[in-house]
Amino acid sequence: MKPEKQTGLDIADAQDFDVSIKYDRKVITDEELITLYLTILKPRMIEEKMLLLLRKGRISKWFSGIGQEAIAVGVTNALEDDEYILPMHRNLGVFTTRNMPLDKLFMQLQGKHGGFSKGRERSFHFGSNEHHIVGMISHLGPQMAVADGVALASRLRKEKKIAVTFCGDGGTSEGDFHEALNVAAVWDLPVLFVVENNGYGLSTPVSEQFRCKRLSDRAKGYGIKGYTIDGNDILEVYQVTSELVRMMRTSPQPVLLECNTFRIRGHEEASGVKYVPPELISEWQKRDPVAHFEGFLLRKGILSKKRIETIRSETLARIETELEEALLDEPVSVDSEHELSEVFYPSQLPEIQLSSSEKKEMRFVDAISDGLRLGLRRHKNLILMGQDISDYGGVFKVTEGFIEEFGRDRLRNTPLCESAIIGAGVGLSAKGYKSVIEMQFADFVSSGFTQVVNNLAKTHYRWGGTSDVVIRLPCGAGVSAGPFHSQTMEAWFFHTPGLKIAYPAFPEDAKGMLLAAIEDPNPVLFFEHKKLYRSLKGLVPEGLYFTPLGRARTLQEGSDASIITYGAGVHWALEVVKDFPDISIEIVDLRSLCPLDWQAVSDTVQKTNRVLVLHEANLTGGVGGEISAFISEECFESLDAPIVRVGSLDTPVPFTGLLEENYLARNFLRSKLEFLLEY
Repeated sequence: MKPEKQTGLDIADAQDFDVSIKYDRKVITDEELITLYLTILKPRMIEEKMLLLLRKGRISKWFSGIGQEAIAVGVTNALEDDEYILPMHRNLGVFTTRNMPLDKLFMQLQGKHGGFSKGRERSFHFGSNEHHIVGMISHLGPQMAVADGVALASRLRKEKKIAVTFCGDGGTSEGDFHEALNVAAVWDLPVLFVVENNGYGLSTPVSEQFRCKRLSDRAKGYGIKGYTIDGNDILEVYQVTSELVRMMRTSPQPVLLECNTFRIRGHEEASGVKYVPPELISEWQKRDPVAHFEGFLLRKGILSKKRIETIRSETLARIETELEEALLDEPVSVDSEHELSEVFYPSQLPEIQLSSSEKKEMRFVDAISDGLRLGLRRHKNLILMGQDISDYGGVFKVTEGFIEEFGRDRLRNTPLCESAIIGAGVGLSAKGYKSVIEMQFADFVSSGFTQVVNNLAKTHYRWGGTSDVVIRLPCGAGVSAGPFHSQTMEAWFFHTPGLKIAYPAFPEDAKGMLLAAIEDPNPVLFFEHKKLYRSLKGLVPEGLYFTPLGRARTLQEGSDASIITYGAGVHWALEVVKDFPDISIEIVDLRSLCPLDWQAVSDTVQKTNRVLVLHEANLTGGVGGEISAFISEECFESLDAPIVRVGSLDTPVPFTGLLEENYLARNFLRSKLEFLLEY
């Protein structure tokens, strides 16, 4: 490949450059200075090449970091290689300083199969555990909570390690930023929150984003330290970061570091920079961190002009060679089965022999508690997190008494930060930990929705990461708790690939499925109907056992009609069939919704030829609609009557008992079943 002329400043420019950056090398050796130069030059030269490829249509999009490389490079050089970094889309210097193979990086940027995400993600929205980098998502703020989880894992292991997460000035307005800082402060987590204040959130200037004089001032509100430095001075970035991380390793605490810089190019190349005053761009171009530093090294005699020419030539040659390799890589091939197979991390339940065949009568809530206790004993890397779960035992007392056996490190009370705590679960998983997170009420998971559907659900598919997280969701109506403590919202998540959903109806299944969910390295949403907590008892094996997700259970054999249901609907079905003693009705308890036992659905329809699909959630958009569509497409010839769906009213869940009873699907079940049987 013929080398092309680069678009940056040449050596002569650097020699005559504005010297407004007053470098103070302090005790930095010549060797360290040269390393800093090599690592800041590489991303600049790669980016210049990428801009050429963009103009040629060889890559589809580019978020430029030109002018702010000193931050990513200076910070990364100050860290140990096994300390995790959570970068943003302008932090090419993080990836190159961590010495990622350039050919694989170029494949990633072109959407090739040989890239880190196999063509499934754009530019820098990927991670690599090998390089201790966790990939971002487009929502900007959620990765900061993930850094909390990484740092928590380091603290639990008593490692003297920190985590670093980047965000822009715009990202500091997001709730995730504030939740992450608060959790890190409360738990004394060694997280360095690096804010790249580059003047604009897309086209919105900082004057329209915040009123504080400096973003680092926000640290005061969380009782942590905050600093503001010159983000274009690579020596200041490197030295300040080095000092901070040394302090944080021995005295764990979060720090907010604001790095002032400027985005010379558009938010992304298609955006342009028309919204930026030309004189502002000109002013910041005079403070170019690469050319400035190069000029400094020339003036101090640390590098000669000839040596710089050699370095640039060798760097460009390597870029060209690695790019040529990447261009030769085959484009992605389309294989739907392969794509489906990589939505989830491969998992298999271990073979476990029950230590005793004895069964003990337990309430639903006690079975869940027993499952958690056994899971904590089996997995020393399992952490429980939630509001009031420690000394108080949770609002439903599921973890009452746990603190004495497992301690506060593993049983962690959390602030009211649902998003941050779910994100922390992702970070714990990156470091090999499991977590079970209790939503005080299932309804509150909406405050962590982005973490669930974009981080938890997509991490493995996007770049092979893990989200070994179980979210416990006390749900359901029938207890006069009103519209914000009574919902059963499985349909919100049923639509999202990458999430497993469990919804047990009996104590034995609740314990066995919870243990299976903890064992599974994938994210599992575990719905627990709170009306069943203390009203339902059953015989439960006393030892450790697993009830696999994705296997339905036929509770009652029948030949005249089938009821397919789950959760509280199972008990409504068992109750209503007593009123039809002369009719043979089969009841299938799905037990889990993802994976869903489609074979069991097909088998019961072909056996009875009439089917009613029942769920507690309101009818429209519910899981029953998808099950009905499957039956219509796959079992149509077996049907002797229309498929009947039964769900609750399409209203929020009302508070008053009579209104709530009128709302529930149970209120319509008998008449709908009669219609089906008489058709």
